[in-house]
Order: sequence, then structure tokens, then C-alpha cells
Amino acid sequence: MKIAIIGAGAMGLIYGAHLSTKHDVTMVCTSEEKAELIRREGIVITRDGADTVYRPTAICGGTGTEAFETVILFTKALQARAALSENRALIGPDTTLVCLMNGSGHEELLSEFAPLTHVVIGTTMTGGTRLAGNHVREGGSMLTNIGMVVPDEEGRLPGLCEAFAESGFDAHIYDNIRQLIWNKLFVNSCSSTVTGVLKCEGRFLGKDDHAFALVRMLLHEAVAVAHALGLEADEEKLAEMMRANNRRSPKGGMTSICVDMRSGVKTEVETIAGSVVRAGHRTGVPVPCHEFIVELVHAMEDLAEEED
Repeated sequence: MKIAIIGAGAMGLIYGAHLSTKHDVTMVCTSEEKAELIRREGIVITRDGADTVYRPTAICGGTGTEAFETVILFTKALQARAALSENRALIGPDTTLVCLMNGSGHEELLSEFAPLTHVVIGTTMTGGTRLAGNHVREGGSMLTNIGMVVPDEEGRLPGLCEAFAESGFDAHIYDNIRQLIWNKLFVNSCSSTVTGVLKCEGRFLGKDDHAFALVRMLLHEAVAVAHALGLEADEEKLAEMMRANNRRSPKGGMTSICVDMRSGVKTEVETIAGSVVRAGHRTGVPVPCHEFIVELVHAMEDLAEEED
């Protein structure tokens, strides 16, 4: 399969590396310097203390003129529209456009660049910390779930699932992909966002009752919104799972929003906690805690800019 990956951050590098073992992969970078680094040194993935080098092709975004069979978007949510616009030439009339990014509602943006019958969304339990421009420490499982918000009448999902599976991912097709996306959204909106505000490692939420009380307030709202959307959610089980996961979080383990907040850069809070706010407004479910934390994150972002 001929695959383009737009975005060479931690997740883009991980997926590009593994997919390149079985497929023709091109990394679409934001600079020629980054593309040249990957062409020269490859992608280095560290897992369980061992380094492996992978060698996909790499180009600078906006330079491609050839449509790909599959295009996978792995940018920050804030950069997604610009990245797709700049690389529109990579998306042909038969391209499958894929998004595995955090948050919900990405299919609305993707449908501006490809018909919904060509749009695949999903979740991944793989995680990574970028150590250098071409070097990522990989963690988590290789679980990758994919699905569509419309019937897969053209049979795109089986081939894509096979491409992930033969490249080492634990890949599955999920009929109700929105349920899975919300299952992950609970964690990101209610737990990860708190680590961002506190600028703390995940394990702190597992041991501090005050910090986890914030998680519970957000979770209570998110579960109510999910129920209003017709989705399944057991608040107590979700809380137990989050606390256990936080307690198991390794020293130095930080969420992407925490890394962004510590770095003083814009976060993806709008596609995470913000998506719960918008869903709450649509369904008439009050979400004051989510509204508060979204505004708090934005205020902290603005403050960081002012201090620069």
C-alpha cells in the first residue's frame, strides 16, 4: 500500500516507522530540514530499551504532487486544517483519509477533503515521547481500532486493517467507532487535561486525592453527555480504570497536553475537553467543569505567550 503520513511528531513517526516495514511510506514533514534528517538517519524507535531504525521516504509538506492510496493525519488538531490544505494534492479521488488523533469530531474536518465514504477514524493505545527530531521512545500497546461513521460500502476498512496488522499493530475494525473514541475521550478529557493544568506526571493523579477529585468532577459530566448521545459509560468503572492507570504510570510519564503546557505552547484542549463542551451544548447537558477547564487552559496558554 502506498501511504502518506502527514505529521512527523511522535505518533506520526511511530506509525510511519512500523508501516514502512511492509508498505511504501512517505513521511510528510513541516520542514525540509526534518525531511532530510529522516532521509539521512531514518526513524529511530526505542522500545524496552532497544533501538530500531526504520527507513521510510520523507518529503517537505506541500511539495508532493502525487495522490496516495492512503493518507494518515497525525498533526496537532490546531494544525490539521492547514496541513490538509497544504497537502491537498496527496488526496486523490480514491484516497482513503485516516485520522487516529485524540479527541472527537475529526470526521467533520476530514469530510471537507474527502467524501465520508473515504474517511476512516479510530483510536490508538500506542504512545510515544519524542527524544529528537527523528527519535521516539515508544510505549503502550499497539492496539489500533478503526471504523467509519457511514457504512463501508466500498470495503475500505478490511484492507486498511490488514495493512496495520501486518506491520505489527493489533488492529481491529469497530462498527460503533464513536463509542471507542468516547472511551478514550473520557481519559483524555477527564484525566489528561488535569495533568496539563497541574503540569504533573500521570502518576501524581493516582496518589493525590485532591487531584483525582478534579478528574471525578469532569468524568461525572462526560458520562452524562455520553449517555445523552446514546453511548455506554459506567462512571465507577471508568474512575477505577483511570486511577489504576495513573498509579501504574512510570516516572517521567507525561501526557501530550502536559508536555505542551510545560513548554508554553498551544494545546489540543478544544478537541478534547472542548468536544465534551460542544456535545453537552448540543444535548442540553450542563458541563460547567469542562467549560471552566477549557477556559483555564486557554488563559494559561495566553499567559505563557505574554511572558515570552
